[in-house]
Formats: sequence, structure tokens, C-alpha cells
Amino acid sequence: MGSKAVLLDLDGVVYVDNKPIEGALQTIEFVEKNKIPYRFLSNTTRKSRETIKENLEKMGIRVSKNMIFTPAYAAASFLKQKQIETAHLLLTGDSWKDFAAEGITHHDEADCLVVGDAGDEFTYSRLVGAFRLILRGALFIALERDRYWMGRDGLLLSAGPFVKALEYAAGPESILIGKPSKEFFMLAISDIGLSPGDCIMMGDDIETDIKGALSAGMEAILVRTGKFSAEKLEMSAIKPTAVIDSIEALTHLL
Repeated sequence: MGSKAVLLDLDGVVYVDNKPIEGALQTIEFVEKNKIPYRFLSNTTRKSRETIKENLEKMGIRVSKNMIFTPAYAAASFLKQKQIETAHLLLTGDSWKDFAAEGITHHDEADCLVVGDAGDEFTYSRLVGAFRLILRGALFIALERDRYWMGRDGLLLSAGPFVKALEYAAGPESILIGKPSKEFFMLAISDIGLSPGDCIMMGDDIETDIKGALSAGMEAILVRTGKFSAEKLEMSAIKPTAVIDSIEALTHLL
């Protein structure tokens, strides 16, 4: 393919249920040994970059948190540029730490609403509160619009269905910060210092990973791991640059 850098999705590509996919560690070692620039581009909104870094280290993958790009980090950077210091964070997990690191704190009545995958925090009362903030004119940011993700006991609803519900009820469309937005991919590409045409994106989601990467001008490889669906691939108009069994086969394409 002749690409000079690699962007790797994490959940479903490098690991599933916090267990490395066969060949993942060896592939990353190959990339490092051959001095191929790479970054991890995850759409998770439940974990801070520091937590992701710690989880990777437990799997035997040692990286700087600066090599990990998440929607929370991107949104925090976006809000900091706009000099916004408070936001209503409809999240779960510890991704709030990436906002705190940029000086942005949670406030129930903030003029900015940030919605990620909140899991059990998507209660009726919290959704009504978010709905009312949008009606009052709050800036509405979606960290992702994924429909579902692969949990340890099967597929689970992600943030997308709830973001769409809020858009349908309140009217305004959210500003998407995570995949598949071009801006999110460009954040990592700019950090590497290359152009989109010099980069490969590898993911397990044909919509967020593959469509987003192709739209950003990158080559896009779909893996048959994680939440990959052969039926969805067959029915989709999106055509990946390549489809491979797993990350283990990446070394043959570089």
C-alpha cells in the first residue's frame, strides 16, 4: 500500500474484552521495529487516555498517553479553544478526567452539553435534563454516534441512539467530535505530521472507522474481528481499501 503511518482502532481491533487479539502484540512490535509512525484512535467515551494507557500496559503494550486519541480529549481541546470552562457532561466512567485536564468542569446548568456513552446514566431524568438544556440554547456536542459496541456478553447500545433521540426531541443537530468526523481523524494525522494520503486506518466498524477514514482521504482496512458483520459489509455501499481477518495480517500490507 505504500502508506507511511497507521491509525489503529482499539476495542475490536487490538483487543476484545481487555484481552489482546491474537497477533496484536506482535504486529505493534513489528510497526515499532520498522519505525512506522502509529497512533491509537479510539471512539470510546468511557475511559480517559490515562486509563486506556494503563489498560494497554497490562496487555504488554507500552505507549505514551499522547499517542492515544479519544473523542473526550478532542472535545476538551475544542472547548478549551473556545474558552468554555464548564459543560454538562452526560458520560460514564472516567473520561471526565480529560476535560478536567483542560480546565473544564461539569455543571448541571452549563451552556454546553456533551453526550458520550453514558451506559446506565442514560436515565429518563438525565435525558430530560439534557433535552431542556438544548431547548435553552446550549451547545450540543456528541462525542460519538455509534449505534452499538461489543461487550463481554454481546452487543450493547452506544451513545448514538440517545444522541439521535435528543436531536429528534429538541431539534438541533449535535456537533460530532469523534469518529467518523474528518476533524477527529485529522487530529491524529496532524500529530504524526503527515498527510491523509500517507496513512492507513484500521477498524472493525464500516461506518465510523472505514467510511470516516475514506472521507478523510485515508486508506481504510476493515478487520473481521470485534463487531465486524459480514452481512453489513455485503449490504454497504462503503468499499474498504482491504478486508483482512485480523490485525495480525497487517504486517503483510505494510
